[in-house]
Amino acid sequence: MISLRPCGASRRLPLLVLLTIPAVAVPADWSVTPTVRVRSSYSDNMNLAPAAQARSQFTSELSPGLQVSTDGPRLQLALSYTLQKVVYTRQPERSAQQLDASGHAEILPDWLFLDARSSISQHNVSAFGPQLLDPVQVTGNSSTVHSTAVSPYLRHYFRGLATATLRYDHQRVGSGRLLDVRTDAASLLLTGDNGGKGWNWDLSLQRTEMDDAALAPVTMSNATLTLGYPFNSSLSAFVTGGYEKQDYHSVSAQPQGQFGTLGGIWTPSPRTRLSASIGRRYFGKTYSLDASYRLRNMLWTLDYNEDITTTHAEFLSIPPTGLSDFLYELWATRIPDPQLRLKTIQIFLAISQMMGKDGNVNFFSHRYYLQKQARLSGVYSTPRSALSLHLASTGRTAQTSNAIDSVLLGPDQLTLTDRTRQTSVQLGWNWRLSARGNLTVGGSHSRAKSLTTGREDRNSALTLTMSRQLSSRISASADLRHVRHQSSAGGNYRENGAGIALNLSF
Repeated sequence: MISLRPCGASRRLPLLVLLTIPAVAVPADWSVTPTVRVRSSYSDNMNLAPAAQARSQFTSELSPGLQVSTDGPRLQLALSYTLQKVVYTRQPERSAQQLDASGHAEILPDWLFLDARSSISQHNVSAFGPQLLDPVQVTGNSSTVHSTAVSPYLRHYFRGLATATLRYDHQRVGSGRLLDVRTDAASLLLTGDNGGKGWNWDLSLQRTEMDDAALAPVTMSNATLTLGYPFNSSLSAFVTGGYEKQDYHSVSAQPQGQFGTLGGIWTPSPRTRLSASIGRRYFGKTYSLDASYRLRNMLWTLDYNEDITTTHAEFLSIPPTGLSDFLYELWATRIPDPQLRLKTIQIFLAISQMMGKDGNVNFFSHRYYLQKQARLSGVYSTPRSALSLHLASTGRTAQTSNAIDSVLLGPDQLTLTDRTRQTSVQLGWNWRLSARGNLTVGGSHSRAKSLTTGREDRNSALTLTMSRQLSSRISASADLRHVRHQSSAGGNYRENGAGIALNLSF
């Protein structure tokens, strides 16, 4: 189910086997829950086409699945897998898989550890054109992405000196002929032990080899030294310096050179945290911000960062979990059952983040980009309701030639993604109708603009979902959806959809 093909290996290595080894030695409580989802839906524009080509269809969906979790002293694992079978009234049936799995294992106490993640999901290929919101929709702008990351590492605390972490990372992201990238990285991190007094230090050394099927191999290396000083229990400062070198063929500044950062961390109370920095790298000045503010019923997070990134790196990035963790703790009395609570939170956040957790599309590309991203997220909860807000802005400037994306875009659209800016606003509101029933409303609006060609696409969506827990193992839901898409390049469309589903767990 979850597998990894190491470089040069001829057969797959199941990650679940690796993650289960420590559980043999140390007993742990396992939760294994088979599930079945049955859903019928209707769309008046299944292919998200302009009005003249719109086709209405009914669909029937059968999705067996499996959820596995454990949280022991030496093994933490969470896995959710679904096999989706969809039958259409006007086109051939199709099957799809969805997987979200992550695990952490302590193989040798205080020495050898293993982290692993794997996923299978559908994503929009481009930020321009029809945008997939429901997995049963069929467009020419979506593809299934498989991603896997496995990271064994050695970590040990040397009293009075430092904590040393020696790590190996293997990552792979694939989506048929559109995307196939493998990276292998080795890193050493030393964190000084100052006994909690005065100056402290971190030393990081890293080397990464990247193999993209569409490009020549790329090697990246960097060395970083960080010095930190606490002025008091709530205020500290840090300075970072180092050298980086990357050998991809840049169309602007040579991707190598010295870098430096100056920043501080302020934690005036357990509820408030602010971290900010300013620095310089080979492409210019850089800024970062990470702030959070928490009250009994409310949480706000704000972050801004600038970095060189790629499509596959964004697929493997770990999304923020602050809102889900906050709601899980807050709703402990509202929904005592932990599994039902987690499921309710996931549904609520999925509806309130229809455009994705970052609010914007991680469009497919083989290029390197300078990405500047800002995100503001907040949630406010009462005993009967919850309201969430997500604002995001993402700007990307290409650092490599657009010729390598001819397979993705076609020769007449190569400049479309040279410079892009995406902005989005997303809202979600959940109302607890009863001890077993919930009403959730979600609204979103996003804009994607090509700063080089002037093309601008806008997407708006409104959804309403009602769910009810019929018994401890059976739940039902009904949903309505209205979607609009407008583009300066044409291809405008509207879509209305409705569905009803029954979920069973065993």
